[in-house]
Amino acid sequence: MRNDIPDRRAETGESQADLAAAVGVTRQTINAIERERYDPSLELAFDLAAHFGCRIEDLFDPTAEDR
Repeated sequence: MRNDIPDRRAETGESQADLAAAVGVTRQTINAIERERYDPSLELAFDLAAHFGCRIEDLFDPTAEDR
């Protein structure tokens, strides 16, 4: 599932480790989500959206084929 997390992290100047700590997961989890190798749980998707102050639909696009 395509996502905008790397772009949003760049805007905020956060590392993967910073974001992981903020939402309570490992850096490896953030890396896997960003590389589109892992789809987050609904709870984690809500946490990520809340962290960035947006809607889940603004972060993730399940209909996109490629980045």
